[in-house]
Amino acid sequence: MPSIGITLLQAWHRLLSLPRHPASFYPARLSEELIEQSEAVTVLEKLSETSDVFFAISRARYDGVPLEPLPAFTGYNMLVYGYMIAKYTSRWGFYRTVTWASGGDWRKVKEVVNPGKDKKVREVAGRIGVEEEKFGKIARRVRRVWPLFP
Repeated sequence: MPSIGITLLQAWHRLLSLPRHPASFYPARLSEELIEQSEAVTVLEKLSETSDVFFAISRARYDGVPLEPLPAFTGYNMLVYGYMIAKYTSRWGFYRTVTWASGGDWRKVKEVVNPGKDKKVREVAGRIGVEEEKFGKIARRVRRVWPLFP
């Protein structure tokens, strides 16, 4: 029987309902995140990059690619899991809100890439079929007030 932490993570991944990738995507993504984690300097950067590593592991496992065991739900890791959930849920909500404000179908939006980067915002607009300039303009306005995490 899975732990409460695993059950909650699975429910959260179901909520996000991110598209699955080919199995080769997950180890490559985890490697990228581990490099970024090792390069982090400040306490906040380390927390953020560690949450990205946890996300890569938990998402891979949720999608059926068990790369590594999930980090334990104890001590500092609980802070990392909390930060991870807040960070990625905020991004997911951001894109759904901007899509709604752009006249798109927000219910179909399943994105968690960093909305702090205009290039990423344009890529998302293209994937969801919303006019890029309008989407970008609304995204820049919403970013001023939306609680995004580094």
